[in-house]
Amino acid sequence: MTWDVLLRGAKVFDGTGAPAELLDLAVQDGRVVAKGLGLPAENAASVHEAGGRWLLPGLLDIHTHEDLEVELAPGLPEVVRHGTTSVVVGNCSIGLAFGAQRTPEQDPVVDCFARVENIPKTVLSKAADKATWRSPREYLEHLNALPLAANLAPLIPHSMLRIQVMGLKDSIERDPTAAELAEMVSLLDDALGAGYPGFSTDGLPLHFLANQPHLDRRIPTQYAKYDEYKALTDVVRRHGRVWQMTPATDDSALTARLFMLTSGRLHGAPLKITALAALDSAINRMFRLQALGFSRLLNSKLLNGHFRMQALAAPFKVWSEGAISPLAEADPLMRQLIETELEDVEARRKILSDPEFVEAFRVMWEKGKTGYSLDHLKRRLRLENAFMTRNLDDHVIYRSPVPGWQGRTMAQIYADYRSWQASSPAEFPAAESQAFEALGRDLHDEAAFFLGLLRVFDRDLYWHYVSANRDPRVVRDLLLNPRLLPGFNDSGAHVTNMAYYDGNLRGLKIALEDSEETFSYMVKRLTREPADFFGLNAGRLDIGSPADLVLIDPEALRRYDGDGNIEYIFREEYGCHQLVNRSDGVVEGVYIAGKPVWQGTAFTEIFGRERAGRALTANG
Repeated sequence: MTWDVLLRGAKVFDGTGAPAELLDLAVQDGRVVAKGLGLPAENAASVHEAGGRWLLPGLLDIHTHEDLEVELAPGLPEVVRHGTTSVVVGNCSIGLAFGAQRTPEQDPVVDCFARVENIPKTVLSKAADKATWRSPREYLEHLNALPLAANLAPLIPHSMLRIQVMGLKDSIERDPTAAELAEMVSLLDDALGAGYPGFSTDGLPLHFLANQPHLDRRIPTQYAKYDEYKALTDVVRRHGRVWQMTPATDDSALTARLFMLTSGRLHGAPLKITALAALDSAINRMFRLQALGFSRLLNSKLLNGHFRMQALAAPFKVWSEGAISPLAEADPLMRQLIETELEDVEARRKILSDPEFVEAFRVMWEKGKTGYSLDHLKRRLRLENAFMTRNLDDHVIYRSPVPGWQGRTMAQIYADYRSWQASSPAEFPAAESQAFEALGRDLHDEAAFFLGLLRVFDRDLYWHYVSANRDPRVVRDLLLNPRLLPGFNDSGAHVTNMAYYDGNLRGLKIALEDSEETFSYMVKRLTREPADFFGLNAGRLDIGSPADLVLIDPEALRRYDGDGNIEYIFREEYGCHQLVNRSDGVVEGVYIAGKPVWQGTAFTEIFGRERAGRALTANG
């Protein structure tokens, strides 16, 4: 026997963007060792007849928070089943690279992840319990000891770096001393020397701590000043690694200065930056135009930068459990509700019953909707500086205790409520009439009705809205723009708020609808291109490359409806529910280092039991 696995007769897209070829491909000791037509089957221990199927390099997901899930389910089932074989973790300044940071005074993993990534504290505590290592180097060893079924490329997270050096309390209350900054620089330098592919920060004004007494404070990275960012990214630049950052949308001056750090013209050598996110916002059309404008300017010959914003291959649909919604954190009033403990329904109801809160919310809700004002003009021109839509027509009920509400908009239910107010309850279905009785008869505007729904049903009211990417043509153009990178799936985070585990498949389908040539280009965008950007040995089918492979049924991909294949399931590993995607039959096979881990509709025997994946290090 010469080969462990032989895949025969597949149409091979090698990730270079070149036209596909009908080829056989052989794997030995986890690597691609032969490609060609008519490779002898007798030389292989296992033969997979792949005629009619398309063979791709394993897909990369460059923006995930799977560093938590991998501690509880190291096979990463929700990633692998969709053909993703490598994930970047440690994004948005938070992660597990520093391991055991919990003390009697602080619980950083729970504090930083719970509200930022909308993961229950019970789940986070389980993951934090497993974080026994003491350094980024030990974290790489830890990952390589797990029965991984996907590869993980960890970034050094800035919030955790600050906590490591300053402690959580000081990291959000003061600037680092010169000695502390020097220690941060040294720790980052050592981690990048060990092979970490980059460093992550965050500036979104949505990201707050989750434990008392710091509920009104943002995560530590957001308290850094320009000089701190500059000192740390100088280390990243020197190593030729990647800075993943999220701009501070409430501080345009700082954001512009930080973006300019990519410039090789100004700083001697380009700094690779990947930033969130090139989205076509339904509320502010300038977000997309600004993203494209910055990408064009920063990558120009004038500035000589290496800057890539990330684009999402799906409508940016956000689910909300009552008031618990990631984008709602941007509004101070909604934030009061989110600051309460997840299980504390009565605390939220007390806030929602406060007349002063209701009136303040009404003013916020109606801002710019009527009259003649600058706010009204901004709303009409789609230039509002907001994240969550204030339109009941956009809010769709996904699940509620009232039969018949599922799939209807809040605007439709509000119209029913207004009719109920003016008529006899007997004219309405009993369950709906009972729901309206609980709301009361004195809600006379949309704002009061919205708050009434939250007060009566709390998290039992599960609803969603599309905040961005409503136009498929714009989504396609963003994904194919060479100055951007497909990504921003947030896999492993927002467990009941988002479901983009299949983001790579959605991107491939969008390309396939255009042409096979575009499909080949999209394969490159999801494999070799991000692998090269992060300096990872992944996303290739070259001789000698790791045999991370994906077999696709092209006809099943053509039929696939990503938005229609979202499920709400109970995850045993988490002990809670989660939104997931199901694409069974689209991906017919997934091999990690030549080992089969997924076959069409089921995981293989080795999945989650035998190590197939590895910790990916830069240029390693």
